[in-house]
Amino acid sequence: MNAKKLLLLLAALSAVGLFFYLDLGRFLTLGALKANQQALAAYYAAHGIATVAGFMAVYVVQTALSLPGAAILSLAAGAIFGSLLGTLYAVSAATIGAACAFLVTRYLLRDPVLEKFGPKLEGLNRELEARGFNYLLFLRLVPLFPFFLINLAAGLTALPLRTFLLATLLGIIPGGFVYVNAGASLAGISSLRDVASPRVLGSFALLGLFALVPVIFGKLKKKGASGPMDKV
Repeated sequence: MNAKKLLLLLAALSAVGLFFYLDLGRFLTLGALKANQQALAAYYAAHGIATVAGFMAVYVVQTALSLPGAAILSLAAGAIFGSLLGTLYAVSAATIGAACAFLVTRYLLRDPVLEKFGPKLEGLNRELEARGFNYLLFLRLVPLFPFFLINLAAGLTALPLRTFLLATLLGIIPGGFVYVNAGASLAGISSLRDVASPRVLGSFALLGLFALVPVIFGKLKKKGASGPMDKV
């Protein structure tokens, strides 16, 4: 690893370490959000642009560094900006932050991974180049894996950045809206479990399955086309 990559890695690790050392997570709790809701709303009324810029900057950094607190930030977006604008700001910031994590992982780790596992990843990379959008959209819609883990894993593959951005943006809109909309009625929430109900998660799973329909159809079509050849 060259000096530039090493410095970038140390900077990222230092920022993460500082977050936990200063216990900044105490500000990203449901209780803290409820306690400061009126103050945040008043500040937004007096300093609209600064509030939006500051909120998005915090959300981008949180996502880029894979720090805890995304759900609280989405609730905060609804509590401060309302459902529609809150969703716009939260989803945009989360997508930018995810892209940062994707690019940093690709820059720091992809070459060593390819050197060691290149031949084993060829099939995966070909599949991602052909149908990566559908796979990533499925993973964004269905919360099977943590958001940050998908960002990091995608950076190690040959998935194009534009595909990553589009699938991430579209895939997180439903979940983002659910949390932001809940934040717009913050007083009625006593736990994060009140937001992500089994019914809501089931709806996301159904949307995710629709995202895989082109993949399944393509594989069945390919299998059907190769069938006669196999018999010859």
